[in-house]
Amino acid sequence: MRAWARRWPLVGRGSELGHFDAALADRGCRGFVVGGAAGVGKSRLAEECLERAEAAGFRVGRATASVAAGAVPLGAIAHLLPAGVDLSDPVAGFAAVARELAVGPGRRWVLMVDDMHLLDAASAVLLRQLMDTGALLLIGTVRSGEPYGEAVAALRGGDAVYRVDLTELSPEQVVELLHAALGRPVARSALHKLSSVSGGNVLYLRELVLGALAAGNLVLDGEIWHLVEDRLPGTARLTEMISTRLATADSAGRPVLELLALCEPLSLTCVEGLVGPRVTASLEQGGLIRVTQDRRRTAVHLAHPLYGEVLRAGLPVVRRRALLLDQAKRVEAFGARRRADPLHIAAWQLAATGTADPALLARAAVLARHAHDLPRTVALLEALPAQHRTTATDLRLGEALFELGLWRRAEETLARAAVLAVDEQDMLAVALVRTTSLVWSNAPVAEALAVNDAAREQLSSPADRRKLTVNEGFLRIVGGRPVEGLALLADLETEVGDAPDVNAWLRGAWMKPAALALVGRTAEATTWARRAHDAHRRVQEQALASHPAFQRVPLVLALSEAGLPAAEACREGERAYAELTAAGSPVRIWLAVLLGRAHWLAGHPATARRWWAEAATVSRGIDHTMALRLVLGGLAACAAVLGDLEAAEATLAEHRALPPVEPGLLSPGEERLGEAWLLASRGQLGRARSVLTAAAATARAGGHVTGDALLLTDVARLGGAKEVTDRLDTLGRGCDGALAPARAQLAKALAADDPELLLLAADACRAIGADLLDAEAATAAAAAWRRTGRTRRAAAATQRATVARARCEGARTPLLSIAHAAAASLTAREREIALLAATGNTSKQIAQILALSVRTVDNHLQHAYAKLGVTTRHQLPQALAVVE
Repeated sequence: MRAWARRWPLVGRGSELGHFDAALADRGCRGFVVGGAAGVGKSRLAEECLERAEAAGFRVGRATASVAAGAVPLGAIAHLLPAGVDLSDPVAGFAAVARELAVGPGRRWVLMVDDMHLLDAASAVLLRQLMDTGALLLIGTVRSGEPYGEAVAALRGGDAVYRVDLTELSPEQVVELLHAALGRPVARSALHKLSSVSGGNVLYLRELVLGALAAGNLVLDGEIWHLVEDRLPGTARLTEMISTRLATADSAGRPVLELLALCEPLSLTCVEGLVGPRVTASLEQGGLIRVTQDRRRTAVHLAHPLYGEVLRAGLPVVRRRALLLDQAKRVEAFGARRRADPLHIAAWQLAATGTADPALLARAAVLARHAHDLPRTVALLEALPAQHRTTATDLRLGEALFELGLWRRAEETLARAAVLAVDEQDMLAVALVRTTSLVWSNAPVAEALAVNDAAREQLSSPADRRKLTVNEGFLRIVGGRPVEGLALLADLETEVGDAPDVNAWLRGAWMKPAALALVGRTAEATTWARRAHDAHRRVQEQALASHPAFQRVPLVLALSEAGLPAAEACREGERAYAELTAAGSPVRIWLAVLLGRAHWLAGHPATARRWWAEAATVSRGIDHTMALRLVLGGLAACAAVLGDLEAAEATLAEHRALPPVEPGLLSPGEERLGEAWLLASRGQLGRARSVLTAAAATARAGGHVTGDALLLTDVARLGGAKEVTDRLDTLGRGCDGALAPARAQLAKALAADDPELLLLAADACRAIGADLLDAEAATAAAAAWRRTGRTRRAAAATQRATVARARCEGARTPLLSIAHAAAASLTAREREIALLAATGNTSKQIAQILALSVRTVDNHLQHAYAKLGVTTRHQLPQALAVVE
């Protein structure tokens, strides 16, 4: 049986378990009652409590109450009663049961009764008497809102009974639970879907996951679980449970539930007009609907998202059609006064009949787009008859298709919009959206630039031509040319209110801070990114550009490169990513790319791997090769640094199979991080340095100053500090922020092999939250002290390195491992050969890698063995603390 089909781990109930531990330790405690709605995990918590009691030496028993058992006196607990006890005289019988339970080995009894509210009166009275005598401690579960008699109520009462009430899991707890149950992270879009549909109800969540696994909808791509289709089929058991719950509504209330399933939320006035206040109140009291107050409007929703799923699945076509059309007529009869009413009417008519008034469809699509409901925007616009399509409707449709990652359909639609353009303003609007779609869709940047140039040639107004010059700057930055792009955006208006065109300004303000960050002007980049985001929020109803949250992409990049602690960049990025995930926008890929990069810079490879896996999943889903090439390089680097060389090699194999495309936002040199770190993890430091040096040259040629610095810093970390110190020093002086100077300081200290300088470099790295660089610098300092016999200083540096290393999520790098070799006074060549041998290379292979003779290799190995105190190469991995 697969792990996820067994009992799931208990998550998010630490506080409640703490209360139980206190109850168990309290000799005056007589009971521990767990309350809550159906499915929140009451039984699972009670089972965990019972297991804790048993582990503590208590005698344990369990019973489950039910309607059937409740019809028989003592039916639920008969199997627990001692044989031969006569209960015809309740007083004498109860005393006899207490005496029998007190006899025997171990501590007193702890009894778990599930669904305690269904106990018969006799069982409840007996249990209460046994509790009062101290013969047992009762663990009971009670479903909220269920009726029960006085005898059962007595089991819950009194100061000697501890009580806890469970609520649904928070989204964060859902993340923790699914990771624990499935053994791997779950993609954020799948988490959002599972959390929102289940409502945090553990039972429903489990059934949704099992159903998606059985249907092949929830799959593991090697790194992360994700949904291949945006649906959750659930299980027959789940449908049965929900149907049973819905069946508690009487016949008068059922129509309201069906209408809510199709059209929620409804106003309270509407619901009460349909069925009256009494039925409405009954549905609310029964937990089937939820009534909320938002300012002056009182809205009615189904009490749980899954109620709608089950109700819709059971509605016949004709009944569904009638409900939708009737509700559309009702809203129209009231004048369709609310802002979203046209959207609702159009959607209901379209769902009922497959068509709607064209003008209403176009108006509704505008509202859907402003609400960032991209799938509905597409559905409404694609329903327009061909004769009613205009440049504006096709432009809006193409933009929505592009944001959904449907590149081919977007280009077809936008090309059609260009044909429909009737004036220069139409041509300008189409060019702005079409070039954006092309540049993100793996098309050569030259193709997008050609469309931009062609449109500019057709415009007569200098102001309009300038808008396309701003757009060209945007395109060149996305195409990996930040310096060229910045030159074109040099005179971009500081505020959107001063710009002649909102959409052109948003494009320029979107990419200008990214370019500023890439050339090392991170303070300006941060200011521009915040300004652009705030402006986009203010003018989003006029904007054809992406969701305002996407303006956080350059902010994450700027904060990361400024050398501010990773927490700030990640907090901004994760909040924006959640917004884009809820909106269903795959454009969120680039936030995941940069969140992975931010954690890589911080020296947190496991978290970086998680974010890059997220980005890879989304990229594959929409065939976004531009991002996928970068992401796979990062994923391979993380796997290599974490010692998972097989995964690193598999990821690089996928990378090699991808078609070459232009690099996108970051330097293509960063794609080679995985190749370099896999070589380094195998001990081939010289080849790794060569890869990184070539990658840095590529970054430099494209004007990517910060990418150049990142790659050269890794050269220094892999033994090439002397070769890159001057360049890093130049970059450090040319960039603002603290990251670039800290990198230069580290390289200089490594080149000098000076323990004092290395500790100062560790201080600088720690100040910017670069934990792995901090650990490496402190480790190198310890090794340098040890070589000079300064053991106390070495011990202090080692302790500091240990603290920093604990924050690095299990990272294993040559600088961390060669400290062992340095302590043994290995030469650089002995160290390099020993590392190659430790990672499984034969003497012949090492000779080929380093262009040496096999005899020379063997001589160096013998010297290394003697210094390390080992006799064979099989002992080298442990001696050098590396991964085989």
